[in-house]
Amino acid sequence: MSDTTRALRSDAERTVRTILEAAERVLSRHPAASMEQIAEAAGVARTTVHRRFASREALVDAMAAWATRQFAEAVEAANPDTTPPLVALYQVTANVLRVKSDWNFAMSRALSADPEVARVHADVEERCERLFSRAQEAGVLRGDVDPQWAKRVYYALIHESAQVRDGEPDALAARLVDTLLRGVGTGRGLA
Repeated sequence: MSDTTRALRSDAERTVRTILEAAERVLSRHPAASMEQIAEAAGVARTTVHRRFASREALVDAMAAWATRQFAEAVEAANPDTTPPLVALYQVTANVLRVKSDWNFAMSRALSADPEVARVHADVEERCERLFSRAQEAGVLRGDVDPQWAKRVYYALIHESAQVRDGEPDALAARLVDTLLRGVGTGRGLA
């Protein structure tokens, strides 16, 4: 691949990311915003947006796919399969809250029919199940607590925390994990 081809591809990727980020900002505030409003916020021509995304629905689907990849990368970055369970639980939570606060509109649509989005969510779900099993084996969660129930409570806490946006992701993660563990844990909290 030539340097010119790489530069063009890199420029196109930057343009797409700029459009996706602008769409997130605009649609978070005004869900019925037009492609023109999104183009204006991205600082590109409306034709540029339409060249990259055939329709508003295609743009929203691309946002959901992008946010889902960011979500999966956030979980992966915490090394949930190898980091001590309590540390991994906190780090996954902080990382996911960052993505959810940055991509709230897109994440709310991330349960699309796109098979790749579904595959990524299934992979994250499986990793979370392993993390909760490891947490129970390590004594972070009580032995008599159903890990599936604890996981659903955890997901609900993440959802509510992301909706409220009541603080920085690290502080929210500490509060969320502490709430989870004091409710279903052995009493050991982060603080």
